[in-house]
Amino acid sequence: MTNQRLGWSTLLALALGAAVTQWVTSGTLLSLLTQAVVYAVFAIGVGVLLRQNGMVSFGHALYFGVAGYSVGLILQMQWMSAEWAMAVTLVGMTGVAFLMGLVMVRVPGVAFGMLTLAIGQMVFLSASRSRGLTGGADGMNIDWPNTLFGVSTSVLVKPASMFLLSWTTLVLVIGLLTLLLRSRFGGITEAVRDNEERARFIGIRTVLPRAAIYALSALVTGVAGLLSSINTGFVSPENLHWSLSGVALMMVVVGGYKALWGPALGAVVYFLAKDILGDYANHWMAIFGLALIAVIVFSPTGLAGLVERLTQRNTSVAPRAAVGH
Repeated sequence: MTNQRLGWSTLLALALGAAVTQWVTSGTLLSLLTQAVVYAVFAIGVGVLLRQNGMVSFGHALYFGVAGYSVGLILQMQWMSAEWAMAVTLVGMTGVAFLMGLVMVRVPGVAFGMLTLAIGQMVFLSASRSRGLTGGADGMNIDWPNTLFGVSTSVLVKPASMFLLSWTTLVLVIGLLTLLLRSRFGGITEAVRDNEERARFIGIRTVLPRAAIYALSALVTGVAGLLSSINTGFVSPENLHWSLSGVALMMVVVGGYKALWGPALGAVVYFLAKDILGDYANHWMAIFGLALIAVIVFSPTGLAGLVERLTQRNTSVAPRAAVGH
């Protein structure tokens, strides 16, 4: 995809988001779509780590929850404005994730996943028991100011506005990641992922790019955490629990991680399935589990891979039909 095509695709996607707010008049449906888009950003964070580093994290809810807690505590202490609090949170969290990544990415395979799980659960238990600081198991309300980014908070948290903000963030995240991973940095990380020993042999320092990808995935996940905290005005230890990381990983598997937009598609499918199947079956997760197995068996690259294969097939058939005609 050329930069020009990427630009047009981004503008088209932004226009589509604006159109959805005009077409969908139900506040409940818009709230559901907003939640799906927020988790789509979360899933992209997990998907980038898997796509570029080949690593599976069971503890990325750590960054999703810490983003909300950090902003909530900064606003509670009145240290700075909300906008600066969000910026400092993302920068600080990314820096800490990079330092952690310098050690963690050296751990191979399943051990890496278990390490992320252990760190995530340690922070989860700390938040659950620190009642005086985080509100403990009851969670913490976030005292957002009357205006945020020059917009009245009461207007921003309306279903249509919140969907548009989340959708715009999702589109920009995908666009910026596409540009970044298309650069030399993306090529280096793919070379390290495919054959780390050979990458070292040609002079690439493999730990730094892998740690950078880990930090990048934490940053994207943190953005999702901030969107969630704006949407709900609340953060609890459940935002840190490993089960949330598991849900995000399911979204990645269903949508596919080869394409950057695959995890986002998986998130939308997950929430639609949850809403539709939940009305007819108490054990909807079992039905979704069967669908997950079917995707893994019949389309290992996920729904995004299936869409790309069908698109390529239709594109190749059209010229043949024209020649035959």
